Amino acid sequence: MKSEFTKRAMMAAACLATFGLAAPTASAQQWPSRPVTVVVPFPAGGNTDTMARLASEFLTKRLGRNFVVENRPTGGGTLAAAQVAQAPADGHTLFFASAGQLIILPALQKVTYDPQKDLQPVSIFGTGPFVLGVRSTLPVTNFQEFITFAKGYKEKLNASSAGSGSIGHLTAALMAKRMGVEVVFVPYRGGGPAMAALVAHDTDMYFGNASELISQAEGGRIRMLAVSTEKPMKQLPGLPPVASVYPGFKTSSWNGFLVASGTPQDIVTRLEAEIRAAVQDPTIRSRLEALGIEPVGNSAAEFAAVIDADRPFYQEAIEAAGLKRAE
Repeated sequence: MKSEFTKRAMMAAACLATFGLAAPTASAQQWPSRPVTVVVPFPAGGNTDTMARLASEFLTKRLGRNFVVENRPTGGGTLAAAQVAQAPADGHTLFFASAGQLIILPALQKVTYDPQKDLQPVSIFGTGPFVLGVRSTLPVTNFQEFITFAKGYKEKLNASSAGSGSIGHLTAALMAKRMGVEVVFVPYRGGGPAMAALVAHDTDMYFGNASELISQAEGGRIRMLAVSTEKPMKQLPGLPPVASVYPGFKTSSWNGFLVASGTPQDIVTRLEAEIRAAVQDPTIRSRLEALGIEPVGNSAAEFAAVIDADRPFYQEAIEAAGLKRAE
C-alpha cells in the first residue's frame, strides 16, 4: 500500500513539475489577451511621447492587440510609475520611463513605489545625447572658447533648464562643477520653453535634447558646442564630447519599457524580443535617428545594468546642483 501511494505521489509531482515548466510558455502564447496600456510620464508631443507612439503602433500591428498610450506627466511622472507598479503583473500595463522616474525623483522626494523592487526593466527603446547650446550672441564659437569665456566671465552665466532636477539641469550642473564656474539655473516647464528662452537670449546656455537644438542651430538662432556622450554623435560629428576635456563625463537620456515586478519571465522575454524587432524596423530607425535618438533594443539584464551604472552619476549631479531631498 505504501509503495503504491509513493508511486502515485511521485507521478503527481512529476505532473506538477511538467505543468510548472509548460505554464510560462502558455502565458507567453496567450499574451496579450486584451488591449495593453503604455503609460508615458511626460506630456504628448515630446521625444518620449513620440518614441512611445512609434513603439505602440508597431506592437499593435505585430501582435494584433491595441497598445494605447496614456500620458500621465503629473508629479514628474511619479504617478505614472506608481500606476504601473500597482498594476496586475500580467504584461498588460507597460511603463515607458526615463531616469527621472527611476533614479532622480526617488532620490529627491518620497514616492509611493520602490523603483528597484516594484518595477522590472524590459528593454531600452532609444537613447540620445544632450547637446550644449549657447545664445548666438555669446562671443564663443567652440567648446574650448566657451570654457575660457565662462571662467573669465565677471558675472554668472544663466542656464535654461527644463525643470529643476531634469536630466538637462543635472548635466549642466555637473559640467559647471567640473569647469569650476557658478551658473544660475532658470527652470522652465519643459524643453520647449527652455529652448525658447535661449533663442530669445533670455539665458546664455542650455543642455537639451539634440532634436530641440538642431533645428534652431540650422537657422543660426543658437550655437551648438558639445555633446554629453563619451563619443561624438553620428548626426553631429563636428561637436566634441564634454568628456574630451573632462574625462569620464557622460550622460544621455534613455527611454525604455518596464513592467510590474512579478510579471512572468516568459512575457518579459517576449516583450523584449518584440521591442528589439521594433527598433530594427527601417522606418522606426529612420524616424528615431532624425530626432537624434539612437535605437537600442537591449536585454532586460542590460537595461538593469544601465540603471545601476547611472545611479552614482546622478547622485553626484544632484549634489552639484545643490538639490536636497524633500522630506
